[in-house]
Amino acid sequence: MITFRTGRKIPAGAELHAVGVCSGHAGERPEELDWGVLDGRGFEAKAGQVEFVSGGDRPVAVVGLGPADEMTTAVIRRAAGSLARSAKRLRRISVSVLDAVPEDIDRLEALGAMAEGMILGSYSYGEFKSEHKPNKLETVVVIGPGGRAVAAALEQGRRVAEAVCFARDLVNEPGGSLTPARFAEIAEEMAEREGLEVSVLDLDGVREAELGGLLGVNRGSEQPPRFVEVCYAPDPEAECRGSVALVGKGLTFDAGGLSIKTTAGMMTMKCDMSGGAAVLGAMAAISAVAPPVKVTGYVPMTDNMLGGDATRPGDVLTMANGKTVEVLNTDAEGRLVLADALSLACRAEPDAVVDLATLTGACMVALGPKVAGLMGNDDAWVDQLADAAERTGERVWRLPLPGDYKSQLDSSVADMKNIGGPHGGALTAGLFLSNFVDDGIPWAHLDIAGPAFTDSEDGETAKGGTGFGVRMLLDALVNFEPPSAG
Repeated sequence: MITFRTGRKIPAGAELHAVGVCSGHAGERPEELDWGVLDGRGFEAKAGQVEFVSGGDRPVAVVGLGPADEMTTAVIRRAAGSLARSAKRLRRISVSVLDAVPEDIDRLEALGAMAEGMILGSYSYGEFKSEHKPNKLETVVVIGPGGRAVAAALEQGRRVAEAVCFARDLVNEPGGSLTPARFAEIAEEMAEREGLEVSVLDLDGVREAELGGLLGVNRGSEQPPRFVEVCYAPDPEAECRGSVALVGKGLTFDAGGLSIKTTAGMMTMKCDMSGGAAVLGAMAAISAVAPPVKVTGYVPMTDNMLGGDATRPGDVLTMANGKTVEVLNTDAEGRLVLADALSLACRAEPDAVVDLATLTGACMVALGPKVAGLMGNDDAWVDQLADAAERTGERVWRLPLPGDYKSQLDSSVADMKNIGGPHGGALTAGLFLSNFVDDGIPWAHLDIAGPAFTDSEDGETAKGGTGFGVRMLLDALVNFEPPSAG
């Protein structure tokens, strides 16, 4: 990982120096740069655009920051990610990218975003490559004033980004090696490292807890399930604004069960535990950001396979809260394990709950591959998450939970079916989950099926698992204000 330092001048050992440039202000172009070369290469200072020019003792990376009046920390993060990727063959660089950032952007927030972007942009997954060539960048010297506040901002940015990378590693690992048992072991190791409380239910524990959804999905698998609970408590002497439950879908691989997916549909189904990865990723950095709330993460873990006694379409499962579900599509399994997790989370009577899941292809049809669907029962809590997403640059869009759609889930043999009609699948999935949230508890649901995984590099985002949601959750927790369910 990258180490960040500060310095008053460019160190002699720097192999590259990076400067930032905003677009649309020809009169503000740094005179020391070779603009003839930059213009000839089509450099327009778009956010994330990087070009190299000669600079005397060392090359200079010119980093585009876009229009100054549209500058945000998300833009800075994206630009820093592009810089890190462009400098991947170097070990030591210096940067004065933030000198071009307008004064109305908080300097410390900009530093944190830059640190995040550099680490996220340098990420690559090579666990199974015989000749992996990782990013070599080791040291970034930030030119400008130092001090404790600056060091703290860079350190927090580093910790948050490393937590995202932790989540990315989990998502990128194949389901054949990241079994539920291994997933739970990693969660325990993380919790021990971060000083968090953790408990893990094995198969017997899951049975004793009567988690019928998790057991039903696991029924066709040879890998026993796990249910992980991780808890963070703020300093007893510090402010505490209440408690928040984070719930993440942990399907380590989804073949669809007896409602089997197509070959193409299975290719990226190792990513079906991205919600659980986001929850554990947030918990991995929670001590670093120290939110003024008690936080508990709940992650049900299993795969969804086709063993000889797999749950059959038409079977009825009894969830942890006693409600029964007729399973008509075994590939609509995420909502079944989340039903149990939400039920357990509500028993603790938190001040708010949020779940994250790669839940429906319907959400991708509606919003595309880069935007998550956000819905819930409390406008104030949903707004807090949307505001956090805006600050962290993780795109979400509010979707409704139409009450009249609930009838699509009616079953003639059980309390409800696990699927609705042929349209609005993301909404009926959200409505299904709402049955497992106790009255009076503010709840939000994030369908991250699109942005959890990507086939292309873009700014600070690498191919594969994106770690979507980690930064949003941490930001929302730091700025949490107790809502009241409406």
